[in-house]
Amino acid sequence: MFAFSLAVRHAARRTLHASSLTLAVSLVAARANAQEAGIAIGAHAPSAAVETLDGKAMDLAQYIGKKPTVLEFWATWCPLCKKLEPAMSAAREKYGKDVAFVSVGVPQNQTAERQQAYVTEKQMKGTFVFDKDGAAYKAYKATHTSYVVVVDANGMVVYTGVGPEQDIDSAVKKALPASKRSM
Repeated sequence: MFAFSLAVRHAARRTLHASSLTLAVSLVAARANAQEAGIAIGAHAPSAAVETLDGKAMDLAQYIGKKPTVLEFWATWCPLCKKLEPAMSAAREKYGKDVAFVSVGVPQNQTAERQQAYVTEKQMKGTFVFDKDGAAYKAYKATHTSYVVVVDANGMVVYTGVGPEQDIDSAVKKALPASKRSM
């Protein structure tokens, strides 16, 4: 009787361990693919009024639906943005002919002039706009600075992420036609 009871307990532990492992793997996978906030994957990218750094009105819609577009919501004071910048620079260099990169400066604790001075000092490349009234921040449901939205050529959101550890190269590839994903 004791041997039978011991065998049942060992079998139960193995089942419990396997179930725990399956649950842990599922949670990690869900966390890696989960979108906790921000504009929904599959949503059509909205228009949003912003300004050029010299104060001229423009709309992000001018970039949407023409070719893949990467929008980064950033600030000069953002440490996460600074850590993300090497990956963004590498992506701009690699995909710049096929993808529009638009850095959207958020209005919290900065001005377009401050952003322009920073871009000039750091010799940053790409298109930089300022979200003076927060219209883009609201339209894209940005949760934080270092928030990245990738939109395909049809205007559909294919990726969103936040933080310095984003795989920008893989995110951009999601927006490219299959023939260009091996770049």
